[in-house]
Amino acid sequence: MIVEARLAQFDSIALESGATLSPVEIAYETWGQLDTLRSNAILITHAFTGDAHAAGISHETGRPGWWDNMIGPGKAFDTDHYFVICSNVLGGCQGTTGPGSLNPATGLPYAMSFPVFTIRDMVLLQKKLVDSLGIECLLCVAGGSMGGMQALEWAVSYPEMVRCVIPIATTWRHSAQQIAFNEVGRQAIMADPDWCSGDYYDKKPPARGLSVARMVGHITYMSDESMREKFGRKLRDKEKFGFDFGVEFEVESYLRYRGTQFVSRFDANSYLYITKAEDYFDLANGTGQLTEAFRTVDTRFLVISFTSDWLYPSYQSQEIVRVLRRLNGDVAYCDLQSNYGHDAFLVDVAEQTEIVRGFLDSTARIARAA
Repeated sequence: MIVEARLAQFDSIALESGATLSPVEIAYETWGQLDTLRSNAILITHAFTGDAHAAGISHETGRPGWWDNMIGPGKAFDTDHYFVICSNVLGGCQGTTGPGSLNPATGLPYAMSFPVFTIRDMVLLQKKLVDSLGIECLLCVAGGSMGGMQALEWAVSYPEMVRCVIPIATTWRHSAQQIAFNEVGRQAIMADPDWCSGDYYDKKPPARGLSVARMVGHITYMSDESMREKFGRKLRDKEKFGFDFGVEFEVESYLRYRGTQFVSRFDANSYLYITKAEDYFDLANGTGQLTEAFRTVDTRFLVISFTSDWLYPSYQSQEIVRVLRRLNGDVAYCDLQSNYGHDAFLVDVAEQTEIVRGFLDSTARIARAA
């Protein structure tokens, strides 16, 4: 599938902070065909550093989508049956309005004058997109990691518009540890002299800080076992220690490569804003009472976690499931065995595919019978 990015523009969006962003653009891609009843639409929500290009081959870059192993003909999100949408989040740097976009009031990039936004704001912009496509009810909203947060927010904010949600490897609010890792990444960026308080768009970008932030983040995406299997204590292109501070271990080389690769495609200010949105995320709005958030929700749930995920450990998914079951909600839960850590939702897809396919089929049957 060759896929072209599209762009939708809206006059304004009122943010949870009280600020208004005007105008606002959102980049998105679609796969499959919308049926005559407009009842087969699925919204895929991406993780922190993802974008709208979830599947197929990009017309612009020639690269496959980040979830190409899950979206397409005969795959978990079967585009022979479903109309699949994925958009770049608010504040992103892949086509949707963000800190690197031009502020119409000044003609310069927003940089750090961009308003702080939340996961709820991301979902509000997605709703505007879905409304503009003439879709009154989504069959499903699904995503992993930060995408799972968005799926949960859809269920709570717009339950009448979603028949089912599939939050994968996610949480209903960030823990102290998750906030801590994000703060380390932010501090790495802001400590880079090239950050220039965010005003670097006509200068050298803060590549060193952003690279370190990505390196720290990437460690959390893997598991101890997967790192041991992939790298162990293997040396890079040498047989003995050099007794210096160059790259010696394979894992060092890998992390530096990941950091350098990331700098070429992601904006440092977007990193700051999006991680802050993750940290603010709390379905219970600070009350600690998740039950109240779900009390009026009549949406089907398929919650998936992975045994080796220590960034968003299984207990956080189980907290969601326990509350839904206490409310007699329609919820299925799978804690899948995997050695890949948090990245399992992206790479360990065989079992995910069967579970998701069955859940979507049953939801579609229920919708047709309603």
